Amino acid sequence: SNPPNSLIMKTFLRILKRIGLILLVILVLFVAVVYIRADRTFEAPLPEISASRDSAVIARGEYLVYGPAHCADCHTSRDQRADVLAGKHVPLHGGGYFDLPFGRVYTHNLTSDATGLLSFSDYEIARSLRYGVAKDGHALLDFMPFHNLSDEDLTAVISFLRTLEPVKYEVPKTEFNFIGKAIKAFMIKPIGPDGEVAKSVTPALSAEYGKYLANSIANCRGCHTNRSLATGEYTGPFFAGGFHMPVDDKPGVFVVSPNLTPDPETGHIAKWSEDDFVKRFREGKKIPDSPMPWGPFSNFSDDDLRSIYRFLHTIEPVKQVNGPTIVVEN
Repeated sequence: SNPPNSLIMKTFLRILKRIGLILLVILVLFVAVVYIRADRTFEAPLPEISASRDSAVIARGEYLVYGPAHCADCHTSRDQRADVLAGKHVPLHGGGYFDLPFGRVYTHNLTSDATGLLSFSDYEIARSLRYGVAKDGHALLDFMPFHNLSDEDLTAVISFLRTLEPVKYEVPKTEFNFIGKAIKAFMIKPIGPDGEVAKSVTPALSAEYGKYLANSIANCRGCHTNRSLATGEYTGPFFAGGFHMPVDDKPGVFVVSPNLTPDPETGHIAKWSEDDFVKRFREGKKIPDSPMPWGPFSNFSDDDLRSIYRFLHTIEPVKQVNGPTIVVEN
């Protein structure tokens, strides 16, 4: 005979409880692993880069820091935005932040104060820029893609940073939510150079030097390529745009980067002349919410801008329509 309905129900509930208990144990173990792995550290070489006191080296570093490398666009606080947009050489005491799906990320104080880089060796600063490994061994988010910066230019940047007047400025710690901790635990790893790093790259009015500027210093590829906001991983063709960049203090609002490839139909600058390209950088910000560092980029030399233009016109055309520049997502 069939068992009574009450016995079937009790058996079913017993099975559900066991499944629930198993799922709870799995969840607890997962959370524990996330918190343990989120604090993991990494090993990376300490590049033998030492600051120089040579005035020419320091001048090169100043040009890179306040121009092509646009350090001032991130390593400054919100009350400095007007001066940054004007291309001024503002104190790089950090405190800028990015509100991302996984938390609020703050930028470091780059001055020689105890709250900044005073306790950092030149080697440690070089390692953070080349290998994405912080002083304490944690992996840095790939916001500073200077991994392929030549030894000479890396020396110049660190040499200039060492000349900055110390500014006491306590920057809050980056705040990761649980999603951020899970990403740190399983997805974020240090990113190093693509290959052997050049000892030096001689500035020249050429597409080859433009490639170095666009990929290793100005990070044109980083914004003008579609990528994941969670991991930074590239998900689209290089320089074809389509990256949805969140607008500060405007949840759900994104700026979409344009296609920079020389596709005659969808390439944003395909029909621009070299002079048009240089002129655009002299005109500054036109779209209020644009994350493009127009202020620092106004300090680019004409020759360097022309080199980037020449490089962009050598890359493979990609036919890609990216839609409106400003997108509001629910």
